[in-house]
Amino acid sequence: MNPFKRFRSTNRGNSSQHPTPHMTWASRSISNSLTRTSGFLRTQLWIWPIIAVLVLGSVGVLTKSLVESTIRTNLSSGLQSLVKLESAMLEKWFLVQQANAEQLASSQPVRKAAYPLLATPATQDQLDSPDQTPHRELQKHLGHAMTSHHYVGYFLADSSQRIVASSHRTLIGQTAIPEYRDFLSTCLDGKPTISPPFPSMLALPDANGRLRPGQPIMYVCAPIRDEETFQVIGALALQIRPEQEFTGILQLGQVGATGETYAFNADGLMVSGSRFDEELILLGVLPDRDDAESILNVQLRDPGGNLRDGFRPTQRRSTMPLTRMAERATAGTSGVDVDGYRDFRGVPVVGAWEWLPAYKMGVATEVELAQAFRPLVILRRTYLTLFAMLLLSSIAIFVFTIAWARARREAQKATIEARHLGQYRLEEKLGEGAMGIVYRGHHAMMRRPAAIKMLNIDKINEESLVRFEREVQITCQLNHPNTIAIYDYGRTPEGVFYYAMEYIEGIDLQTLVTQYGPQPEARVIHILRQICGSLFEAHSQGLVHRDIKPANTMISRRGCEPDVVKVLDFGLVKAIDDDSKRSDHALTGTPLYMSPEAIQSPLSVDACSDLYAVGAVGYFLLTGSPVFEANSIVQLCRKHVDEDPTPPSERTKQPISSQLEHAILSCLEKKRAMRPQTARDLAQLLNKCPNSHAWSVEDGDAWWSRHARGARRRQETASPDQETAKSSLEQTMDQTS
Repeated sequence: MNPFKRFRSTNRGNSSQHPTPHMTWASRSISNSLTRTSGFLRTQLWIWPIIAVLVLGSVGVLTKSLVESTIRTNLSSGLQSLVKLESAMLEKWFLVQQANAEQLASSQPVRKAAYPLLATPATQDQLDSPDQTPHRELQKHLGHAMTSHHYVGYFLADSSQRIVASSHRTLIGQTAIPEYRDFLSTCLDGKPTISPPFPSMLALPDANGRLRPGQPIMYVCAPIRDEETFQVIGALALQIRPEQEFTGILQLGQVGATGETYAFNADGLMVSGSRFDEELILLGVLPDRDDAESILNVQLRDPGGNLRDGFRPTQRRSTMPLTRMAERATAGTSGVDVDGYRDFRGVPVVGAWEWLPAYKMGVATEVELAQAFRPLVILRRTYLTLFAMLLLSSIAIFVFTIAWARARREAQKATIEARHLGQYRLEEKLGEGAMGIVYRGHHAMMRRPAAIKMLNIDKINEESLVRFEREVQITCQLNHPNTIAIYDYGRTPEGVFYYAMEYIEGIDLQTLVTQYGPQPEARVIHILRQICGSLFEAHSQGLVHRDIKPANTMISRRGCEPDVVKVLDFGLVKAIDDDSKRSDHALTGTPLYMSPEAIQSPLSVDACSDLYAVGAVGYFLLTGSPVFEANSIVQLCRKHVDEDPTPPSERTKQPISSQLEHAILSCLEKKRAMRPQTARDLAQLLNKCPNSHAWSVEDGDAWWSRHARGARRRQETASPDQETAKSSLEQTMDQTS
């Protein structure tokens, strides 16, 4: 035997009581959410500008981030490529100069002239002699090459770094000059080299032809080797003016109006010319002289602020820290910085640098931050302008929407005050609930009386509109004579939502008991059977009322028939297979007549839940009191869930048959399985009562003849209070949920 058959048969047997859950809950929830959202966006036009602002803001932030990332990547790549290109050009020029010097130092005439000088250094007297000395021979053989390669001087040093010959006589005889020590040591080790620019210790002609010490010079140096042993016995150094080819190569790296490429030594001293010499004089970095220049006079130190913007440092320049670029470069590293740092003027720049360890100097390319990110600045300004315009437009639309909403509300109030609603003419106010107001009126053409319910314009929102439309749509599906009939539904040009239903000139069951006390058994059965008829049709279409109570049920004299029951207010109706939009803890209904499952699990209400309320209504009609009474909603709900009701026969003096009491108490069972399963089942129980047909037409006519006029008068004064009480109770329930 299949062990699962028992479970399957059990599930089939209980399918009518506990419907199986649908697997489409997620899709329905998403569909409901989309529907509510689209409805909200259609009615709340002011939200669109705000959405546009948020979307544009998000797009702007994302675009800015992407553009900035792209600019940073391209800028970093461009700066690195430029500084590597400049460094390669400079190194190529160095190699050419070294090759030239090496070619001269190894030429036969130069070596023949140099050997005697290196073996027996010339004296000052020999240099002054008109005879052809070895020094003059050396000068003669170097002259043509120096002219063609733009060398402006030379000297010859022996292995002890003693200068034995020079185009500057004051150098002859000097030993181990500090400025020459490094490059001479490298050269005497057998490697041709070139020195970074440094200030001359001799008076040399400047750009204006005046002799001044401290002029920038640099030397390319090549070893002189012994002809037989090939050992280095001296060094030939050729003097170069760095402000010519050296600085010219670096000035090729100028980018735009603010970019420049320059060289610096291990001390952070600029050893090439800057394009900003005039600006540096104005900023006080260079002295105010016609011959002032940046080469060998500008230290790459961070002043701590932008000198161009008027910042003035409080410490001497020699005590300032190196710029971020110079600090990293002199540490022997190469790199790029596009985040921005201050240069020697304090101006924010981006840059890349390359350290050349063989020559103990660095090359840097820098561009002002404002120029480097100018496209981003333009994009940002354009975006901010558009964003500001959209924001102002949004504010204007929002203000206009508020003004329009106020004007519309005033127009709605004026429409109501004018007592004209579409095709209907309003006559008098019958009552007001939490959601809407009910007027008595008549159709302008057919002159048919109608009860016209409209939404309260002071409390209208998206949820109330949905519930209002749902009440109309569902009630229109029901055709039972004991269900209120809907005539019309619409919205005025001013936006007032309304629907017209049949006008019932009678009283609700709450007023019936309040004014006239407990009702006889025969009449209660007559009323309950009609309620069952209305609910059976609704339940057959898969609808649950969820708010059956005396105030939602009216009796009247209709078509010469007394005690005709009409079930009202299908605003809380729920499809049995519908996934409610409320949470499991959202109560719907009136606590005095709510079933235990409606309190504990509102999503699980079904037809049996309505029958619990019918039993509570019958209990109230028989006894004049609700099933349970309490001082608070919480206590009342607890009683519905846990306590057994007192039999109605013990709470009234009038006789109640055991069959009717059984029918009422079976409806009030805590477990749904023990209640009547359909409204027709309950009607059959009522038909078995001894007095099921005892309330005749004559009895009804007699009652309405005695009480109709007084009931109408009391209803006109009592209905607003009852509707207000109903509103208060519903509001209390909304707060509870």
